[in-house]
Amino acid sequence: MVKEIEKAGFPIVQMCNLVPVAKTVGSNRIVPTISIPYPLGDPDTSKEDQWKLRCHRTKVALEALATDITEQTVFRV
Repeated sequence: MVKEIEKAGFPIVQMCNLVPVAKTVGSNRIVPTISIPYPLGDPDTSKEDQWKLRCHRTKVALEALATDITEQTVFRV
């Protein structure tokens, strides 16, 4: 689905924890997440730490949207 949306001219960031799968299906902008049940959080940490984690990953995803790329890119978090 990511590739189809990009074909329509909209940049997409795929946030996922299975980066090799995202690469295989052709995602161009990939931001790694934490885990399958909690992609943007860790219930074993405090709410403050979870908030910081979510804000940071979201900022990375927004920066990825604004970045011109020529090939598949995994953005560092």
